[in-house]
Amino acid sequence: MRQTAGKPVVRGSGTSANAGGAVSARAARSARSGTPPRQPHLPAYAALDLGTNNCRLLVARPSRRGFYVIDAFSKIIRLGEGVSGTGRLSAPAMERTIEALKICSDKMRRRQVKRSRVIATEACRIAENSGEFIDMVRERTGLELEIVNRETEARLAVSGCASLLDSECDWALVFDIGGGSSELIWLDLSRRTRSWRRSMYDRLDAQNCIVAWTSLPIGVVTLAEKHGGHVVTRETFENMVCDVLVQLEAFERRHAMREKIRSGRTHLLGTSGTVTTMAGIHLGLPAYDRKRVDGCWLKVCDVQAVSESLVSMSYAERIAQPCVGRERADLVLAGCAILEAMLRLWPCEKLRVADRGLREGILATLMAEDGYPRGRRRARRR
Repeated sequence: MRQTAGKPVVRGSGTSANAGGAVSARAARSARSGTPPRQPHLPAYAALDLGTNNCRLLVARPSRRGFYVIDAFSKIIRLGEGVSGTGRLSAPAMERTIEALKICSDKMRRRQVKRSRVIATEACRIAENSGEFIDMVRERTGLELEIVNRETEARLAVSGCASLLDSECDWALVFDIGGGSSELIWLDLSRRTRSWRRSMYDRLDAQNCIVAWTSLPIGVVTLAEKHGGHVVTRETFENMVCDVLVQLEAFERRHAMREKIRSGRTHLLGTSGTVTTMAGIHLGLPAYDRKRVDGCWLKVCDVQAVSESLVSMSYAERIAQPCVGRERADLVLAGCAILEAMLRLWPCEKLRVADRGLREGILATLMAEDGYPRGRRRARRR
């Protein structure tokens, strides 16, 4: 998710009502401006996702149906650069990451965060010196870094984007294309017992729909390091796709998803920088705009047209794309190849884009554990 720090984003209801049910003047002004009313008495929560490629932070307060963001941070740090070959986090990568984590720690301190969860994923899972790195993070930033397993990562991703699942479908394939790994989660939507748009508790219920999941040891960083990311010919791109297909076919053999997807009552839901970047390009955005991207639908032909366009570009031309830029120009085609492999194996007609995921899942979990949203029943009886 890309957001401007200090500019809150509404999650669910951003207005508050008084005892008579009328919206206060302050809340009305906030609703018109897109900024939720200030509720300093509610505690702040933080979720930090330290991936192979990115360091992302969200700080939020509970609201009636979810939460609203009061601070955010996102920076490409490439912590996992080279780890697939050496088995170790490099000193420069650790230093870059710690500098980013210092900023996150300062933001959390200034916002007086009550509870937080700081997680690390694939790069730290596979690096033999991850313990040393965790100690460095604790000593220099005060943050307690938790390396989560792949199943936890998959479950948090589902909870984070549950409100974007199409209730008219019977099945959904949620995927998160990361830097060092890619998670795929197969959902049976007939298992749902709640409407996932209503509250954080309901979004967590989406985990009960998980019937299968897998974590591929392939992400945009590892695939680009193997095949190259600067000069990518059509042959190189096809080799990337074939590498991913080998990994995906084992998952398909175990769960026979293709026939269900062909029924037409299934959709894909992508939560990653790859799909948000591709959506921004398809929409022709002059600069990335989360409001336009998050929740938008793409046709398969639109996705493949974007991939085809990017493959035909030089590295310099990819840099010039406003939704790609220099930091992603050598990785974007690896992400396109992973998605292309999925679409070849599972030819689904529609794909929904989520600019949300792990951090939102963490926040929903922490707040639900503390009993938010509170006063929901009393508000309904008024």
